[in-house]
This record gives sequence, C-alpha cells and structure tokens, in this order.
Amino acid sequence: MCGQLTSLRAALFSFASSFDASLLSPCEAAAVVADAAGIEASAAALKALAAVRAVEGAGWRSGGRRSDAEELAARTGTSRAAAEGTLSVGRRLCAAPEVAAAALAGELSPAQVALVAGAAEASPSCAAQLVELARDAPLGSLRDEVAKVRAAACPDLEARRQALHARRSLRAWTDAEGAWHLHAVGGPEDGAQLMAVLAPRSGAHFAAARREGRREAPAAYAFDALVDLAKEVGAGPSAKRGGAPAKILVRVDYDALLAGTVGEGQTCELVGYGPVALSVVHELYRADAFVAAVLTKAKAVVGVAHLGRRPNAWQESALEWQYPSCAAQHCPHQAYLETDHRADWARTHVTVLGQLDRLCSRHHAQKTRDNWSLVEGTGKRPFVPPEDPRHPGHEDRGGGGGARAAPDG
Repeated sequence: MCGQLTSLRAALFSFASSFDASLLSPCEAAAVVADAAGIEASAAALKALAAVRAVEGAGWRSGGRRSDAEELAARTGTSRAAAEGTLSVGRRLCAAPEVAAAALAGELSPAQVALVAGAAEASPSCAAQLVELARDAPLGSLRDEVAKVRAAACPDLEARRQALHARRSLRAWTDAEGAWHLHAVGGPEDGAQLMAVLAPRSGAHFAAARREGRREAPAAYAFDALVDLAKEVGAGPSAKRGGAPAKILVRVDYDALLAGTVGEGQTCELVGYGPVALSVVHELYRADAFVAAVLTKAKAVVGVAHLGRRPNAWQESALEWQYPSCAAQHCPHQAYLETDHRADWARTHVTVLGQLDRLCSRHHAQKTRDNWSLVEGTGKRPFVPPEDPRHPGHEDRGGGGGARAAPDG
C-alpha cells in the first residue's frame, strides 16, 4: 500500500513539474482545478487518518515533543493548531466510516469534512444526510445545517453554553510578512456583543470611505472599527462612542420566554449566531446591552419584547390608548394607573405588550397581596379572586386556592 502511494506521488510530481497553466484553455483549466481539488481532498483525508495512527503511543515523547500535535506539526511543516485540527478530523473520520469513504473518494473538501465529521460525531444518524447535502450545497448552507444538527444533539443549551465558554481563547501573532493576526473563539453571546459594538463604528468608516470615493472590503472597515474601540478604551471614561447604538437581536419562543426555560422544539437564538440558553438573554439585559427580542410561535412572529422592567415609550403609548382607565371591570379610576405584568417580571425578565395591563393602586395591591387577577383577555374585564373558575391560575390549583402567585410590580 505504501509503495502504491509513493508511486502515485512520483507520478503527480512528474506531471506538476512540467505543468504550464498558460497552455490550457479556460475550459481545460477549469477541469484541472476540479481534478486537483479532488486529489487535494482525498489526500487530506488520507493524511488525517494516517496521522492518527502515526502518533499512536508515546513515540513523540522520545523526540522531546510536548504533544502528538507538536510532533505532527514538525513532520508536516505546519503550525501546532493546524496539526491539532488534522488529528481531530482524523479521529472523527475513524468513528464515521460513511464520512471517511466520501472524504477518501475526494467528494468532500477538507472544510466540508471538518464540518460533517464533527456533526457525525455528535449525531451519527445524520451522517448520510450531511454527506449528501455537502455534495450539492454551498459551504454556508452546510455550516447552518451542521449547527442545527449539533444543537439538536445537545438539547441542554445551558450545558452547551458552559462547554463553549470553557473553549474561549484569544491568540495573536505576526506572520512572515509582518502582518498582525487575531483569532478569537467564544460563546455566540460574547461574539454578538462585540460585533454589535463594532457595527456602528464599521458603518462610520464605510460612510467616510464612500464620501472620499474609496471602496474597500467590509472586513477592512471592521478592522478599523476594532482599532477605534481599543483607542476609545485606552482614552478612558472621557471617550465618546460615535454612530448608532449597539443592538443585539434575539428570537425567542413566546411560551419559552414566559415559562423561563426552553423546551423541546422551542427556539431561543441570537439572530445570526445560532441557539443559546435563555440565561444568555437575561445576562445580556443585565449587562445593559441593547437587546430586542422577536417573539415567535412556530415560525409566526407574535410580538416584539422589551427586555427592561418598565414598558418603553411605544408600549406606554399603546397601553394608555388601550386602558384609559383601570382594566378591572366597572372600575372608573383613570389617575395614577400602575403597569402590571401578568407573568412575574422577576421570573421572565421581559416586558411584552400583550402581557401588560393597567390597574389602579387598589386593584394592583389586591392582585399582589391576595392573588386576585384579571380574567384572560384584553381591555376592561372581570377582576376575580383565586377561587373563581375564571382565574388564570385556577386549573393549576386544582380548583381550590393553593399557593399564591409571586408578587409582581
């Protein structure tokens, strides 16, 4: 087997040494690109599988290496991080023969192999489906599907969050050309906050470039924005941030938000960053980030939530229009009405227009102290005691006055 590979290598070297792309037509060159990509993909899979076997045992220790990845890096002339990636892919391919077969056949690029093999490790039953998708779909679509598969394989979003947090890292280095590089890995909520802060600064650089007649890549403006941020932090408290306020968009299942936990089949995600634990949403609010929550049931949008305790100006106006007087039926009071959260804000940390009422101070106190409640609905409606069958919590108490609801302000 090794002799065959050596012969193939010699034949490829012989072909490459006399190769001149300028002698090819564009159509012929495209065919060479396709063949070379297949050879490259097949060779990458071969290398990954063989690398796992090559570093078995403790042979790398005898050479004074600190790890098997360092030994592989020395053998292949790559960085330790690249060698760790090769070994990781190799080990996953060993456990996913269906993915390995497609990779060895040159049907999947190294980038596709890394994605599919990782997802197959988390959910082996999805391997065939992902291999098929990789053959036809662009890398971005494959990445999105892999993210869904991995999220479904780890339904405990809080545990997933902690695992991602444990992987957090930031590395900086300078390459041979003198260019500085920065690579960061962390939870999507951290990335979302950073990108939200950078967005208005990046937009300001884009606008300035257009005014000056310059056109550069968006990534260039993002880099300039990062440098701006560092300068502002270094300038101290007097530094001012320009541009629009940072904004983070969250999509949350309406019932999950009210229940305080994400159940099976429900959604809680940072838009553009993927699924997150519900605790992420609450922490973003406590961090004073500008967070807008789009509430959905299935795929239908049912509202936009404000993540502060007090209603925002738009919600206040809507409430004043909807409740010119106390929401309790037959109560005429219009002055000093108090906003009431039907679901305790201390538990949900969300202010949803459809879950707000306006009550006079007497009825609000009666709700808080004695667990009275408005019946389900909107507008003026009956205000009933806990034992009334129309009380929203009546069924939860089995029809007879159990524990009171937590007080709400």
